[in-house]
Amino acid sequence: MLENVLELSFVLVALAMLLSLYRLIKGPDIPDRILALDTLYINSIALLILFGLYQGSPLYFEAALLIAVMGFVGTVALSKYLLRGDIME
Repeated sequence: MLENVLELSFVLVALAMLLSLYRLIKGPDIPDRILALDTLYINSIALLILFGLYQGSPLYFEAALLIAVMGFVGTVALSKYLLRGDIME
């Protein structure tokens, strides 16, 4: 039962990633693209956690944590650049 739910979750998260990628490419303006990038890395974290559950390995959880930290820093840097025009000010 759990394997069926995990496989369905893989498909749904992959679909969400495709929709986020579409918004990232087609987005009408910069804030929409930043939000799509943020959503894309959150979906990649979900995909890694699901894969870690499927494989039974804790290594994927550590990779998801690293992606979360890098994604947060990237989102903050892009937002500061959008607001001020300079990141290190």
